[in-house]
Amino acid sequence: MGVEVRTFGCRLNLVEGEALEAQAKAAGLRDLAVVNSCAVTAEAVRQARQAIRRLKRAAPQRPVVVTGCAAQIDPNAFAAMPEVTRVLGNTEKLDPAQWRALAGANRPPDDAAAPADKLAVGDIMTARGASAWRTRPLADHTRGFLQVQNGCDHRCTFCVIPLGRGNSRSVALADAVAQARLLVADGAREIVLTGVDLTSYGREDAAAPGLGTLVRAILDAVPELPRLRLSSLDAVEIDDELRALIAGEPRLMPHLHLSLQSGDDLILKRMKRRHGRDDAVAFCAEMRRLRPEIVFGADLIAGFPTEDEAMFARTLALIEDCGLSYVHGFPYSARPGTPAARMPQLPAALVRERAARLREAADAAQARHLAARIGRPLTVLTERGGTGRAEDFTLVRFAAAPPPGRIVPVTAGDWAGKALLAA
Repeated sequence: MGVEVRTFGCRLNLVEGEALEAQAKAAGLRDLAVVNSCAVTAEAVRQARQAIRRLKRAAPQRPVVVTGCAAQIDPNAFAAMPEVTRVLGNTEKLDPAQWRALAGANRPPDDAAAPADKLAVGDIMTARGASAWRTRPLADHTRGFLQVQNGCDHRCTFCVIPLGRGNSRSVALADAVAQARLLVADGAREIVLTGVDLTSYGREDAAAPGLGTLVRAILDAVPELPRLRLSSLDAVEIDDELRALIAGEPRLMPHLHLSLQSGDDLILKRMKRRHGRDDAVAFCAEMRRLRPEIVFGADLIAGFPTEDEAMFARTLALIEDCGLSYVHGFPYSARPGTPAARMPQLPAALVRERAARLREAADAAQARHLAARIGRPLTVLTERGGTGRAEDFTLVRFAAAPPPGRIVPVTAGDWAGKALLAA
């Protein structure tokens, strides 16, 4: 049946999922299922467990390997599942020797083995260095994703990800540039830089270059690359060089996705965030002044412990105050081992109700964004399935699907759902 990888969660997991699939195939594995899990919410963990059971029911004789953040954080829970053959940590999943062992004489125990015998999970806090993994050529993707950072040194009270990813570590600048060149050689017209905490790039070493220097190095070294895009950013960590590039470099896309989480200062303090509400509003205003066409997205959480109605209202108001166009709204999910899980929790029904209101506000913001772009000239990178993305990340649908991987001028005549409709 081949190597089948089910990846959950972030873009970084997507990149790593492709890398481990390639390693599994290179090791000679021909019949294997891999679940590359996410731990950011309880729902993400539930979905991973559900996928494991479904994969085993579909092919009872096929080994199932579980990896990713949920497996790193709670490996024993996955090893105890009778459907699971092996549990690999986030470091081990990218170790070719692990996949060779699965394929060779040292094949791991079967599904009925004792849970402890299924484990290959090390201490992620001892991980050092990062590798510049990238997605495959554009036969599989119209954009290329390039991992340049891993881990996180911050300890937001709601977040379990440092337990799954370890401390912040960065890819060497030369390695990142080399991988960017390979992506362009594969046909990429756009590269997306990814990481767990992208704006911390290089900060583990005072002498290392920061994210702005990396972005400039890629643009200078790969002049044939038309588009470079950044994944989620922490606005208070954006360095001066990156600010200047956002303001004046047309090949750096005018779309920033910000990790904001709340619009209330007390909640932000209890989250142990590094910015206040006014910082977020001022940053968006500054960037919009420097580059008027820029568009912002953000992550926002509804129902954090101790949040009252006035606090939540300030989060809703942040969408307009920052001029957000894309909002990922999440219900708060208590994660074991985090300080927020020990705070006074809101009733689950109230959390769901606020999350629904947050999603409604997000949909309204995106509708305003789409309506404002009707009749305006856009430049769109085409993707598979008759869609494409404008420079500001607006989704565009074509009536007649153009070939993927082309950059074309578009004027939209209408919009529907979450996309513009090309005229």
